[in-house]
Amino acid sequence: MEIENKESPVDEQGTPPTERGLLHLWQAGVTSEGLCPDRVLLSRPILQASLGAYHGLILAQGGLVYSFGQLPWRQGLCVPAASPLLESSLAMQMVVKIAAGGFHCGAVTEQGGVYMWGENSAGQCGLTDKGGIHGKRGLPDRGTLFIPEPSPVSVVDNEVLPTVLVKVVELACGMEHTLALSAKHELWAWGSGCQLGLVTKTFPVWRPQKVEHLAGRHVIQVVCGGYHSLALVRGLPSQNYDAQNPSEGFEARQQPDYSAIERDELITVDDAHYCPLGVELAEVTSGKGCLRRSMPRRRLLAAERLASASPASEASPCLYSESQKPVHASDLGNRMPSATTTLDKMNQPFQAELEPDGQAEHPTQTDSTDKACPLAGLRRNKKSAPCDELALQDFLQRLSGRSLEEQGARGAGETNSSDDSYPSSVSEPSRDLLESSYEDDSPVRRNTNSNRGVSMLCSSAPVCVEEVRVSIEEEAVGRKSSSLTDITLEESPEVKRRCSLPGTPTHGTPRYRSPGYRISSGGRMTKRGKGRTQGVGLEEARDGMPHLGTEVWSWGRGMEGQLGHGDHLPRLQPLCVKSLTGEQVVKLAAGTHHSLALTAQCQVYSWGSNMCGQLGHINSPATIPQQAKLTEGIHVWDVSAGQSHSLLLADGDCVQPIIYYCGQQPVSQPYLAKTERSSQGQRLCQRSPNRAETYTVRPLLLPFCMEMGYVSGVFSGGQMCAALADQNVMGFISASHELASKERQQYCWLYNISKDILKPLLNKESTCSSLGQPCSRLFLSLSESLVHLSALTGRHSVSLTHFLQNTQRYDVTSLPLLVHADLFMDAYKEYCASVGNFQVMGGFQSLHKLSVECFGKQQDVVFRLCGVDQAGSTEVMVVLFYLPLQHLHQYSRSLLKLAACYDVSTPEYMSLHQGCSQYESLSLSLWRSRKEAEATALFWKTYSTKTADLLCRPERRVVCESSNRGLTLQNAGRFSSHWFILFNDVLVHTQGTIPSKSLFSSHHVYPLTCLWVRPVTDDSSGLSAIKVTCPEESFTLVASTPQEKNKWLHALNQAVEHALGGGGQGSSPRVTGVPAVSRSASYTFTGEGRLKDAHYSGGWLAGKIHGRGTMKWPDGRSYTGNFKNGLEDGYGECVILNKLLNKPDRYRGHWKEGKIHGFGTYKYASGEVYEGCFYDGQRHGYGMLSSGKLTRTSSSVFIGVWVHDRKTGYGVFDDITRGEKYMGLWLDDQKQGNAVVVTQFGLYYEGTFRDNKMNGTGLLISEDDTSFHGEFSEDWAVSGKGVLTLANGDCLDGLFSGEWTTGLKVIGTYTKPIHYEHDSKDRGWQLEVGRYKVPAEQRWQCVFEECWSRLGCDPAGTPDRSTAWEKIAVTITAGRRESPDLSRSQSRVLEHLEWIPRHGEPITASNFSNIRRYLAKACDTPLHPLGWLVETLVTVYRMTYVGVGSNRRLLKEAVQEIRSYLTRIFSIVRFLFPGLPDEGSLIPSPPCSPSSAVLSTHDRLANTSQGSGQVVSCSSLLLPVLLPRLYPPLFTLYCLEEERKEVVYWESILRLNKQPDQSLLSFLEVPEKFWPVSMSVLGERRQILSTSKDACFIPAVETLQQISTTFTPSDKLVVIQRTFKELTQEVKSSQVDNFLWSMDELIPLFIYVVVRARIRNLGAEICLIEDLMDPSLQHGELGMMFTTLKACYFHIQHEKTA
Repeated sequence: MEIENKESPVDEQGTPPTERGLLHLWQAGVTSEGLCPDRVLLSRPILQASLGAYHGLILAQGGLVYSFGQLPWRQGLCVPAASPLLESSLAMQMVVKIAAGGFHCGAVTEQGGVYMWGENSAGQCGLTDKGGIHGKRGLPDRGTLFIPEPSPVSVVDNEVLPTVLVKVVELACGMEHTLALSAKHELWAWGSGCQLGLVTKTFPVWRPQKVEHLAGRHVIQVVCGGYHSLALVRGLPSQNYDAQNPSEGFEARQQPDYSAIERDELITVDDAHYCPLGVELAEVTSGKGCLRRSMPRRRLLAAERLASASPASEASPCLYSESQKPVHASDLGNRMPSATTTLDKMNQPFQAELEPDGQAEHPTQTDSTDKACPLAGLRRNKKSAPCDELALQDFLQRLSGRSLEEQGARGAGETNSSDDSYPSSVSEPSRDLLESSYEDDSPVRRNTNSNRGVSMLCSSAPVCVEEVRVSIEEEAVGRKSSSLTDITLEESPEVKRRCSLPGTPTHGTPRYRSPGYRISSGGRMTKRGKGRTQGVGLEEARDGMPHLGTEVWSWGRGMEGQLGHGDHLPRLQPLCVKSLTGEQVVKLAAGTHHSLALTAQCQVYSWGSNMCGQLGHINSPATIPQQAKLTEGIHVWDVSAGQSHSLLLADGDCVQPIIYYCGQQPVSQPYLAKTERSSQGQRLCQRSPNRAETYTVRPLLLPFCMEMGYVSGVFSGGQMCAALADQNVMGFISASHELASKERQQYCWLYNISKDILKPLLNKESTCSSLGQPCSRLFLSLSESLVHLSALTGRHSVSLTHFLQNTQRYDVTSLPLLVHADLFMDAYKEYCASVGNFQVMGGFQSLHKLSVECFGKQQDVVFRLCGVDQAGSTEVMVVLFYLPLQHLHQYSRSLLKLAACYDVSTPEYMSLHQGCSQYESLSLSLWRSRKEAEATALFWKTYSTKTADLLCRPERRVVCESSNRGLTLQNAGRFSSHWFILFNDVLVHTQGTIPSKSLFSSHHVYPLTCLWVRPVTDDSSGLSAIKVTCPEESFTLVASTPQEKNKWLHALNQAVEHALGGGGQGSSPRVTGVPAVSRSASYTFTGEGRLKDAHYSGGWLAGKIHGRGTMKWPDGRSYTGNFKNGLEDGYGECVILNKLLNKPDRYRGHWKEGKIHGFGTYKYASGEVYEGCFYDGQRHGYGMLSSGKLTRTSSSVFIGVWVHDRKTGYGVFDDITRGEKYMGLWLDDQKQGNAVVVTQFGLYYEGTFRDNKMNGTGLLISEDDTSFHGEFSEDWAVSGKGVLTLANGDCLDGLFSGEWTTGLKVIGTYTKPIHYEHDSKDRGWQLEVGRYKVPAEQRWQCVFEECWSRLGCDPAGTPDRSTAWEKIAVTITAGRRESPDLSRSQSRVLEHLEWIPRHGEPITASNFSNIRRYLAKACDTPLHPLGWLVETLVTVYRMTYVGVGSNRRLLKEAVQEIRSYLTRIFSIVRFLFPGLPDEGSLIPSPPCSPSSAVLSTHDRLANTSQGSGQVVSCSSLLLPVLLPRLYPPLFTLYCLEEERKEVVYWESILRLNKQPDQSLLSFLEVPEKFWPVSMSVLGERRQILSTSKDACFIPAVETLQQISTTFTPSDKLVVIQRTFKELTQEVKSSQVDNFLWSMDELIPLFIYVVVRARIRNLGAEICLIEDLMDPSLQHGELGMMFTTLKACYFHIQHEKTA
């Protein structure tokens, strides 16, 4: 029924249709000149068309979708193509892709959604119930027969949690299946049949499922035939690419291009890796089966299915038994005893008679004829002889490789094997079968044309019994040919196996043998070994252009060979078509029973059914892809396939494309758009159409294609053809087609050069010997660059094809020529350089001789590619290899034509015009490079000497030379001869030469990168001179004339500029055309001196090393760092080899004028490590030396002052081996002067040293407080007068001799003091401690001097404050630049410290807080001088008082040293901030100061003590940043000093805490009015009982316990103050408001809090507060609170319980 389309989109106002996107339709097979294709009239440009069996879809601009043809899902509606029907339900969905299947349709939206409609009998629409049309009876439980309106289909990935919707970018539809390509390049399928490629036996597949066999592969395109599928997949990358070997890189890079040249050489593949066979799977239940077989259909659909069936017998998806249930292969093994009966029953007629209303009765087992049954062609007549049971069993056993009994033993559960187990279970038997097809070399077998496919059975899948029967009968009748491939295919002798073995995801795809070449050790150019394999795909590119390294995968039914695997077998899962691997397939097309593949070389491969000549050649059928027979020079760039025809879109003689047709002609059916629907009673009884009476032997040109315009795409489907064309609007379409056509021609031409010229030359064994070793490598490089350029051109040509087919969607500025201009320019530059290098080395002369020897009389191949006649054969190779560079002019010309289509003010014009200028400029530049190469080759040919051979380099080009004596050396001898040759990289000065006779005596080479040229401006001499400066010498050149001077000066400057890559890397001002004075270059010194044979790479300034660089000497020395005026200066790292130990010394630090100078770290080869200051290469100033065999376990450590590489001044020496620590003065590496020595046994010595020995009066104290004050002669040896005081106070006065550790001899008086004198003399030795020590103010002066030096100041002189702040900013900035791994917080701190604060303003409360914050950040940053000072002081302090230095006798010295630190650091701070007042001054605070919120703890305490204002003191400013770092060693000393008192205190604490709260309060005589009666527990008040413990004054107790977690005295006083507040607050809650403490009431209660707090080392805490507390805090409320705590501590020590 044909109706008038009321929804036709033809413009109602009569607006003429657009000139873009014009769709033309015509009937397949009509090729007469008088035919005028019908044009679809739409007001919108058409973007895409898709044709089904009897219908079609159109996608117009704006995402609108139209349908035409016979639409049975719309109740038999027939819509003419001239007025298509708008799919209104998709009007708001913005459709971007459409697909038409046999009888269903699909669309993809911009968001990746999928919409399906049409026939859904086999689940091909992926819908179960969407308002479809059902029959009256006989329908399955799920699904509908038709989906009338587009309905959404959800593609859901269930493998991830949570599940996600898959974005689809492309659809493909077949007869009973649909494939979808996702944005992640994964494949999804639904419908029925083995063409889905799914691992399942249940059909239909109603929901989209992922094709797991292609998981992990990059799918580019997918197409569907009638009952087979094709996918274009990106090839896998190379597995054995060696980036270090250029030849290996050459092979891996160009392998996809050369694989097509050497496609006849296939690598041997292990069959165990692949699944060789596949059959169609189906599993249905009663009433829920394949709707294609079990359901009644409309006569139109049934007729079409039979008409579109395979020309040979196809496999039924399932085996039907008498109960209408499928019989699987596993069931055959279980039922083998009754196999004859079963087969006889299966062969009974299966009849389904259609009722007039379109319904069918249930099938009955009658004797009716086959013509009444749609399945009649798929079965045998009931009267046919049954199959022999033994023959069937034997056949199945040979296929599966095991007995049927073993299959039966496995059970049905194992038949549904997984993807991994499936290949292994069938590989061996299938391999035997495949190998047998090549065992017989009889010519009869090679030339017999067999159209019958042998169906084979896989043990894991059911097949049709008919296929098994046919196979058995074929073997029983006679095995005339066992080949599974097309026997008409000509194969090379080495190919003895089927090359369509499928790949698995586990093992990947087989590779071609690497086609690359290498130069062997013997000088031969040979191919790579068989062991190395390369990938088929190009290396992953980031330019967005299509890849040429592709593979074609196919699966589904293959009775006509449409899968391309060399047989007629179906495939359950995707298999790689190995014969197309490496052919650079860029597009696929699938007809009903044939397939097409288009390559980047514009060649078409076809395979499958050829009954109507649709393959473009005479082979029928073709089971392996074969090339279509096209006229030479025809470049095809688009293909499409219909039911029995094919369309090829190619470049014509002019710019306008032409169309070729392959298939039957004429056809019997009239054009679809002009006829009524075919009769419903019409039925075809054959499974495939008979061979057409008239068909094309080779592609036929359609004469009417020129009238369509500029065709951009062709479409086929059913018996229809379509073409999408554009009119030439303002010449844009013509220019675009011309650009694409020229690019395709260029690629094909380059490809032919690689195939016809490069390959034969590389394969020739004498290539290396003929060219020579240097030229052989250059020829390989030339071949590599040509292949790279060819591959880029091919990818670009495919991109331009995509652009032509989507010109309405793409912007012209997105052309790869514009977007990736750098990529194209680099490729052409590389190629031009390779050709020029080969020409310079004289390679073309040898190559011409080699080509004559290689090609012989077939030189016309070279001349044909070169485009010249044989008269110019001498330079044919030069011309041939320079020809690709002319294509740059074509780029410029095409871009200029495109730019002419736009207004000059548009962005498109600017972009195109800029690209045109770039390519034209590059063309001229490469033309100049060619001329330079030709001139250089002529130069070396003219001056051919041994010296010239030494100077000859492939990349070297001659610029000019002074053979005409136009340039000479100033002050040269009268009879001397000088010749200067300027190359593009060096200046060569030859002496004693005779240029006319080409005689060289000596020469010197000056690299241009290290050459500074300037004209001599002094005109007093009247000479035209040029000053040339080199790293090791300078000379002056004198020109004969001013013109000659200007010529050489310009040439030198230009050559230097070019050698530097366009300019130096410095920041010095430049003059146009003059190279930068500051630059970065490499140079090897040759002159005598410390730099002899050293190689330097780095910065230069006017001929001298300057800036950062690396210097390496041949003996292993190296330096990496900063240079200044040719010497090491600044920060650097140096490695010096120690020849005695054969290990290197390493230094990292600062240098000055070539010597180590400043702060650094020196690691000696002996294991010693010095970290400190240097002066003129010697250790000088503060430094720490760790000595020993291993640094981690050093035997000794010294930290102190060094003078001229010797220990001189104050220092600390820790002798780890002896367990002694020396803290005193040094002189010339000797202990000399006052010092303190402590040992690991607790001995304390204080006295005088001389020549490393104790000498003179000193004090010695042992661990038990026994002391000796007298004279010493050496270490621990007593000699002379002295007084020995025992621990109990007894004294021995007299003469002593002997060693302290072994025994003393005494002559003297023993005195035992009386009782009242004991206490006064008990600690008499303490009055003597510190008498011989070095004062704290004199220690570590070198550290503070280094800090002043880092501030850029001299402590002895008058420091400059501005210089100091600038030095700080520069140091921090340089440190940030040299430390790239800083965290974000560290970077923010450094950024803050880079700013110079306001240091000259008067100090206020706000400024004082800012200074405090700045100092906190500065002291935390080692890059800051103050931070380095604090870090170093912490190091020396810990070095002094940790380990052996943890002696309680050193407590007083440790405290004094901290006070000294504070005083001296405070002087530096006052220098930086001159507004700070003196120590103890008061900074008043305003009444409502906003800075009160940020005051420090000390300031708040000071405000509390002093009223309004802040007291400035070094302790309040610096202790918070210094004391936390020094706290561990300092507090340890306090604990050791108070150890005896702490023992008594802690015993009292433990004893008192045994009592309950009330008992303890009573014992401490706390008034009962202060006793708590209840406590709060989680907000509830609970009664305090007499037995309760730790229940009173809990807040105050917990607060006082925090005193151990603080560091500074200020913080500890805050804890004490908060404790009193908590105690007062709890007492006030039960007292009157005006309550005041009295000491008699406060002390007992506070003692209770101290007892319950159980603070360990409370005495040490009290002593630390007392020693380091700021004097301003000692009076007032805080002083009273601290005094109360001391009193409590004293009371607890002496408390005794009753």
